[in-house]
Amino acid sequence: MNKYEITPRLPKLLHGADYNPEQWLKVPGIFEKDIEYMKKAGFNCATVGVFSWSMLEPEEGVYDFSWLDKVINTLYENGIYTILATPTGARPVWMTHKYPEVSRVERNLVRNRHGGRHNHCYTSPVYRRKTREMNTRLAERYANNPAVIMWHISNEISGQCFCPLCQAAFRKWLKKKYVTLEALNDAWYTTFWSQRYTDWEQIEPPVENGMTVMHGLNLDWNRFCTEQTVDFYREEIKPLKEINPDIPCTINLMMFHTVLDYSKFMPYLDAVSWDAYPMWHNHTDEFGNALATAFNHDWMRSYMDKPFMMMENTPSTTNWHGSCRLKAPGMLKLSSIQALAHGSNTVQYFQFRQSNGSCEKFHSAVVSHRGKDDTMIFKNVAEVGEILKKLNDDLYYTTVNARVAIIYDIENKWAIEDSKGPRNDGMHYDDIAMSHYRAFWENGVACDVIDSTKDFSKYDILIAPMLYMLKDDVAKRLAEFVKSGKTLVSTYFTGLVNENDLCYNGDLPALGLNEVFGFWEEDIDALCDHQSNEIVINSGALSGSHTSIYICDLIHPTTAEVIGRYGKDWYKGMAALTKNRFGDGEAYYFATHPDYSLLKPFYESLIDKHGIRRALNAPLPFGVTASIREGENGEVLFIENFLRDSVKVSLPEGKDYTDLLSGEILSGEIELEPLGARVLK
Repeated sequence: MNKYEITPRLPKLLHGADYNPEQWLKVPGIFEKDIEYMKKAGFNCATVGVFSWSMLEPEEGVYDFSWLDKVINTLYENGIYTILATPTGARPVWMTHKYPEVSRVERNLVRNRHGGRHNHCYTSPVYRRKTREMNTRLAERYANNPAVIMWHISNEISGQCFCPLCQAAFRKWLKKKYVTLEALNDAWYTTFWSQRYTDWEQIEPPVENGMTVMHGLNLDWNRFCTEQTVDFYREEIKPLKEINPDIPCTINLMMFHTVLDYSKFMPYLDAVSWDAYPMWHNHTDEFGNALATAFNHDWMRSYMDKPFMMMENTPSTTNWHGSCRLKAPGMLKLSSIQALAHGSNTVQYFQFRQSNGSCEKFHSAVVSHRGKDDTMIFKNVAEVGEILKKLNDDLYYTTVNARVAIIYDIENKWAIEDSKGPRNDGMHYDDIAMSHYRAFWENGVACDVIDSTKDFSKYDILIAPMLYMLKDDVAKRLAEFVKSGKTLVSTYFTGLVNENDLCYNGDLPALGLNEVFGFWEEDIDALCDHQSNEIVINSGALSGSHTSIYICDLIHPTTAEVIGRYGKDWYKGMAALTKNRFGDGEAYYFATHPDYSLLKPFYESLIDKHGIRRALNAPLPFGVTASIREGENGEVLFIENFLRDSVKVSLPEGKDYTDLLSGEILSGEIELEPLGARVLK
């Protein structure tokens, strides 16, 4: 597969939606009308079959694919390809009643009744067998149908099961990992509170009324659940790949969803896709929503270093926010362009036609209950369809290339959130990561979002906020990164524990990072929500007093230069921001979390020092961001305005640009309308 391609059978920017025609089989004319509307909206694909198990197998062993045959083939005859879902996200009622073991057991050790979705046990041999039977039939029937361009596996795969089967599988997993109980007891520090195990059968997962504060147990349970889910996914795709290995498989990931460690799926996925549901429509913080969405886009792109899929976003409102407001005019176009700018090669929606009943009947759709194409939502979707057609030739074989990365590590997040101190009011890992990311996003500098196991060598600047857990050889690779002439930035709560959440003894940060950063840490002071300190800098471009919150590390420089000192409390005057020369590179350390008034100029100085390219080599107004995609078809420049006011932006002197949407030739100063965007070449 070409490194840019997502679906080799249809190497184009994809425009489509989740489509559930089985909900309308009894209504004459709906399917024909839907095809008409899809073509009018510029669709070239539809995701079909999500949650259709009860229609495909209404009784055990009784299959009906006739309606699906008609849907797939008729769509194809009209130029619309199918992303075919496996229906395993929600099983039929008959299966639950005949095979109760397929239902999940929750953390309270009570087995669920039938209902909802992803209410199944990934360990259950019955559910695995039934999944294979269904997927084998789907593959035999459709894997060689030219209309089918991709397999969509399950839907928003997630959750944990605590049933006896999962518990037994967990103990088996632990035996393989630790071999001996002595090794497990040491790794989990079970001498604390007299928790030492003397038999494998004594081990239970962290259930509601059991042991919930043994951090090694909690970590390994989360790891096991991830690996068991990955194993289920691998089993699920086997019949699909056996019959036609060339059809790519994906699962749709979710925004800031960290119950599972998505990185473990990557060796077995052909493409990354995710479902983007920020609260664009709350009409109060478009900029904050844009920042969080950009971070997630870059996180998804960075998994495979190639274009990804925005598998779902809402045409307007969701049905599950506190107040489900409509998207403002222009927001669908802007958010679609933002996805493209960060590396998506698709814009897809949930849902195509608004359902008549159940919990998503008021979730917006391309076609509403009115059933017409004269609505604002439909017109907005059709506009996006036109945009994708215009951009396809220039954009498809391009992606985002970054020289900066921020480490956002899920196992590290699990450990931070379970650390029981120093700040139980919240360590705010997501927000801290985004605050450092923001400085690059606002400056139009591409930034990857990676976990700590990824290769660091391609980057010039690496940010490791709150890298509390040091896994494998991460500390060694960070040291080598700095020695080679690169710049590392880290923060408080770094280098304190190993992969089992056991604290390191000796100088901290551990494993030699104290030498990389040039100090030793004495203690950690946790501030209350209503408290703050400050970083005082007395010279240079960063001079001034900058508010800081959450945590104050008390550190003692050895070789590090002190850039800023605490301005308050009994440790006033101690180092709060340091810089250390290590090998040919530099390592910076924020001992407390600074206000953005410091982070922005701090990172701008590093961008300039390393000569890292900005998408626009000029200051961007607040609320405006820019990015570049580059590849076989040259470069495409995106400029996006997330404000409700028009803004002016200066293009590089001496260059003319073609607006790929309007065809205008632009130079000098240009204007962006409120919630507007330009795509230039």
